[in-house]
Amino acid sequence: MRYKAVLLFGAPGSGKGTQGKILGSTPGFHHFACGDVFRALDPRGPLGQTFAKYSQGGGLVPDEFTIQLWQDAIQRRIDAGQFNPSADILLLDGIPRTLEQARLLDDKIDVQAIIYLVCENVQEIISRLRRRAAVDGRTDDTDEEVIRYRLDVYEEVTRPVLEFYPRNKIVRVNAVRPQEEVAADLARILGPLVKARGGTL
Repeated sequence: MRYKAVLLFGAPGSGKGTQGKILGSTPGFHHFACGDVFRALDPRGPLGQTFAKYSQGGGLVPDEFTIQLWQDAIQRRIDAGQFNPSADILLLDGIPRTLEQARLLDDKIDVQAIIYLVCENVQEIISRLRRRAAVDGRTDDTDEEVIRYRLDVYEEVTRPVLEFYPRNKIVRVNAVRPQEEVAADLARILGPLVKARGGTL
């Protein structure tokens, strides 16, 4: 089956993870942060080493590796009863990051909406990522050169993913505001989707 999904889209530091966690705590949504799944890999194992090889330099993990890992993780959550595809909307954060990933996912997810968190102030993004590094211990968020490279990769490789989806499904949200204001906007935008599946937001 194709999972009903909402994509959280935006540059590194735009607030995808923060907003995903807020929405993911609401009945009717299941938050899946691809980066968290990667970082949870055993760093001594081959998968963990593959992830580290790319993330430490700010690059993207290869497409087929990413999609396979995503599929395996989703199936584990279904088997564990954490994600119910017939009742929950899958809230995807950090995937797809390339046009090829979008194509590979097309027969697996039914995209209901794309929430585009817009934060175009580079210094604000750098500040956010450094604050996150201090809290989460993310080494890939401490080096400004790596951050700027990640932003270049986003502009060149990830932002074009928006062109893969119908424009009427893309909702731009100003992410340079307090997280409570952004969360209120997302609840207003996504409430009808949850209501249509018998839930409330």
